[in-house]
Amino acid sequence: MDAYTIEVKEKFQKTIDSLIASLNKLRSARANPAMLNGIQCDYYGEKMDITSLCSISMPEPRQLLVKPYSREDLKSIGAAIAGANLGINPQIEADCVRLIIPPLTEDTRREIAKKAKGLGEDAKVAIRNIRRDYLGLLKEDDSMSDDYKDRVEDEIQKEVDQATAKVEEVIKAKVNEIMTI
Repeated sequence: MDAYTIEVKEKFQKTIDSLIASLNKLRSARANPAMLNGIQCDYYGEKMDITSLCSISMPEPRQLLVKPYSREDLKSIGAAIAGANLGINPQIEADCVRLIIPPLTEDTRREIAKKAKGLGEDAKVAIRNIRRDYLGLLKEDDSMSDDYKDRVEDEIQKEVDQATAKVEEVIKAKVNEIMTI
């Protein structure tokens, strides 16, 4: 396998990993601690990621329990979750924040599935852009014969096909999860 093909494969894997991380943030019928990734809350005047200030557990399939390491952070964590537009109203208790995930309506499911498909299309575009960039680099490289360039180009296209199939598979699984009642 050529060095170009290995680099392309690594970049495709990073794109797929990024897609999976983005899909985990989408709401589905079940509670998922990854929904809270990326939420920033106020911590003594600084913005900090919520996952570094508390532990997140899932006591029931439709419930998340957020326990801050310090009780003083309870209100700022609750405010950050409320301001994150997750469609969830946090319930602040004595030493934790309870998030009860309401069941999704059919329209909401369709909207979230549409977002998931949009993220999948973005990942496919990123894969095609990576392919374009590397094919451009390959054409500029004068140290290879034309036959070798054609072979590397075919290998890159096979990797593109595999990565696109993996994106389709990931999106299909997420849409099925979202649409399942």
